[in-house]
Amino acid sequence: MRSLRLLIAVYVLTIATSAIAALPEPVKTDAGLVSGVAGTSDAIRVFKGIPFAAPPVGPLRWRAPQPPAKWEGVRRADQFGARCMQAGGGGGRQGGPPPQPISEDCLYLNVWTPANAASDKLPVIVWSYGGAFTGGSGSLPQYDGEQLARKGVIFVTYNYRLGPFGFYAHPELSKESGHKASGNYGMMDLVAALQWVQKNIAAFGGDPGRVTLMGESAGGALIQTVVASAQAKGLFRRAISQSAPVRIERMATLEEAEQTGRQAAEKLGATSLADLRLKSAEEIQKGLAGGRPIVDGWYLTDDVSTLITEGKSNDVDVLVGSNRDEGGFPFFGVPKGNAQEFTAAVRERFGAQSDTFLKLYPTGSDAESNASQLAAFRDEVAWSVRSWAAARARKGKAYLFYFTHEPPAAAGQPSRGAIHTAEIPYTLNNATPAWTAADRALAETMTSYWVNFAKTGDPNGQGLPAWPAFKDGASAELMIFGPKVEAGRALDPARVALFDAQNKAQRR
Repeated sequence: MRSLRLLIAVYVLTIATSAIAALPEPVKTDAGLVSGVAGTSDAIRVFKGIPFAAPPVGPLRWRAPQPPAKWEGVRRADQFGARCMQAGGGGGRQGGPPPQPISEDCLYLNVWTPANAASDKLPVIVWSYGGAFTGGSGSLPQYDGEQLARKGVIFVTYNYRLGPFGFYAHPELSKESGHKASGNYGMMDLVAALQWVQKNIAAFGGDPGRVTLMGESAGGALIQTVVASAQAKGLFRRAISQSAPVRIERMATLEEAEQTGRQAAEKLGATSLADLRLKSAEEIQKGLAGGRPIVDGWYLTDDVSTLITEGKSNDVDVLVGSNRDEGGFPFFGVPKGNAQEFTAAVRERFGAQSDTFLKLYPTGSDAESNASQLAAFRDEVAWSVRSWAAARARKGKAYLFYFTHEPPAAAGQPSRGAIHTAEIPYTLNNATPAWTAADRALAETMTSYWVNFAKTGDPNGQGLPAWPAFKDGASAELMIFGPKVEAGRALDPARVALFDAQNKAQRR
């Protein structure tokens, strides 16, 4: 009998403990109270579809984000917000739930928190999705934040405006802005999301003094813009950028973007900004140009590559890297052209360095040219992220990685190698059905590094292979994530020297 009473007491205590082993709700934000839902584990609370800015519609289309309207009572944060305007309706994982609807009213964010109390002060990771600045959202299943939250961080995803809604410049927009600038609205959305985090994340158990930005491809490139922008100073402490070249193409100037925007508006039959704001979201999506950050003179005062390499950026620790088979991603269209056409393009672009280039990447036949194009694309991306690490290493801490692991292919499909985007499931530990024990082990290792970096600025930790901090120099080591996790090099000194020389020639 005594044993039975003891068992009952233990059971009741367990129930009581589990009931309080989650963040008390509702949570108070600066706009109102919110309640969340349980993740797949009761230890994680998820808050979906919290507005971090007013809907950018009507007169707020192409304006800096404005504060969201306050609400009465408790807002149920149990559904993701709409995706920002974009072409097509894809984006969901094969066999998974359909993606959220598309709308111009899309400035919402989502929070995964393992905190038991607001006083926990856990580190925060804010995820920026890729999609060429024209697609994607923070609600896609592949960006689910629960696995990282289980490791003791608060994970936040958000939406930023895309395409002609996020990156459209026009002389009238520049005039009305009060800053003689237009075009970087998607970038402003990230800054607004970070400002929301600074004001509110403590209520979810987060530490606003330990915010890490994390993103891939266009999301990583968007992170670079706020690293380089004075408008984001003090809003975050660290940055993780995956497969996002710092320098491949020169950024457009405000004047160039305004001219393009004016011409596009005329083709759409709009002779004024007022006319443009009367157009439907669908008409704007189909009829206007736009799609990437520009040097607007306000949020970006110079090309991002210049600001970063010259040390004119925010003082944040960085963890950056690329993948072995970047160019195999279909979107990039590599290889392009036959051997003769590629050789001509190399000589036009690389000038005095073209002979050196063609020795490293020969084009003796179409087959050889195709292989060289893929290798050159891969190496230039690796050199580009390396240059960011080198620039940061001169002033603070930087860590560089190279992802070479080949994810298992889906049933009946050939392997595509360690292509662009291949590392994402491993850095978020979101398994696919085809994963093996080796894949799960790699994801466990990579997420441990990423979480350690968010916590302390150093990815190293107990039981993990030593990851050396990056030091500028041709022989500097990085971390290789492949069949074995180990320190090594991705580029030999000859390739580093080639791209260094080409960069110097372009900057003259």
